[in-house]
Amino acid sequence: MNEQLNNHNQKVKSNRPIRSFVLRQGRLTKGQEHALTNLWPIYGIEYDSNSPIMFDQDCSVILEIGFGMGASLITMAKNAPNKNFIGIEVHKPGIGACLMAINDNKLSNLKVMCHDAVEIFENMIPNHSLDKVQIFFPDPWHKARHNKRRIIQPKFVELIWQKLKLGGVLHLATDWQNYAEHMLEVLTQAKGYANLSTTGDYVPRPEDRPITKFEKRGQNLGHGVWDLQFIKV
Repeated sequence: MNEQLNNHNQKVKSNRPIRSFVLRQGRLTKGQEHALTNLWPIYGIEYDSNSPIMFDQDCSVILEIGFGMGASLITMAKNAPNKNFIGIEVHKPGIGACLMAINDNKLSNLKVMCHDAVEIFENMIPNHSLDKVQIFFPDPWHKARHNKRRIIQPKFVELIWQKLKLGGVLHLATDWQNYAEHMLEVLTQAKGYANLSTTGDYVPRPEDRPITKFEKRGQNLGHGVWDLQFIKV
């Protein structure tokens, strides 16, 4: 796992100028390091551009991009044992923490991946295979000159549309109003999506999206949170 991550880090520096993430690696705890070595072979999916993931068509598949430390994703997988979950993350402490939680909770319906989400979608996710794609609190790149680095862009939204089943949902959440407005504009203009908001903009937080500690802290400080849900039509 560590060799795969190191090779991946080198690719980040040399291949794609704008990716779905920025690496901000923190210090690993001993538990996280142990998980990366011993639990990754059990719960991890290696990136292989020549091997698309084959999903069970009888089971719903939810894919989350950027699960952070994995707390909300773990909760969702626990609450929906009849659904399969895939989490994509490149932050090593977060991956390690999520692997530990999967193992501690004995979850059999959650796997994790460590690679650029754009390349995973391009090369490993079959078309019309996902019931939901969720991206919660992505990097807002709040400076105007960095807005182009935001993951929610027309081309990526179109790519997600290709991977969703008919009736599949793209669920986004952010605590930056400017980014929420950007997301709404991109998705409103995208072909093949319909807004699930009855007011044509944002939806109340769905009950199946857990509130994270980060989100609670922001709410206590008076920060807003905007959820968007668009369905493939």
